[in-house]
Amino acid sequence: MTTATGATHPPRTILIVGASRGLGLALAEAYLAQGAHVVGTVRPGAETKLHALREQYADTLTIETVDINVSEQIAALRSRLAGATFDLLLLNAGVMNDDVTIGEVSTEEFVRMMVTNALSPLRAIESLGELVAANGTIAAMSSGLGSVANNDRGGAEVYRASKAALNTLMRSYAARHADDGRSLVLLAPGWIRTDMGGSSAPYSIEESIPLLVAVLEAQRGKRGLHYVNREGSTVPW
Repeated sequence: MTTATGATHPPRTILIVGASRGLGLALAEAYLAQGAHVVGTVRPGAETKLHALREQYADTLTIETVDINVSEQIAALRSRLAGATFDLLLLNAGVMNDDVTIGEVSTEEFVRMMVTNALSPLRAIESLGELVAANGTIAAMSSGLGSVANNDRGGAEVYRASKAALNTLMRSYAARHADDGRSLVLLAPGWIRTDMGGSSAPYSIEESIPLLVAVLEAQRGKRGLHYVNREGSTVPW
């Protein structure tokens, strides 16, 4: 990669956990198109849309498998990536559920949401964060629904709770790494038309990805924790 001054810098290296579809896939493709080296993870199993990109980006795309809800698989991924250094680690894994109240949700579904949306992303960051450069970025895909201050109309109660838990765990991580020079980001992308977001969402992937990439790039070098939306504005906790 050559800058306007003629200086040459190595391509950026990106690790996206949860890149098989939706925002993770689109972000992986966007960074690949910019010339970055991308490691994208998918769950064990069948071929995904990420695999379809390998023909076009054979030299710059690496696909790894991991189920982040299985701690042993996170540890195995960490071992396989030993020696690598990433400029950006993005945790994109997450699930939605039916819009039920806390009184209606089953214990099993509540646990599934909390484990997948809060526990597992932070457990992955604890393990994989060591691979991020000292001036790099560690980001997790949060949601505006995770804002406790902005919750004045209810709805999506369990999903809200899981993202609020993610935010709180990330704040604890930041507090324990207060002397770290890395930028920590909780990204609220907005309601986007993906497999998870559904067809009623107001934003398309095509219009959203450039904004999200720009926000992540704007956070480079800004140490500490930042909870921001698709425009880069701070979201109230």
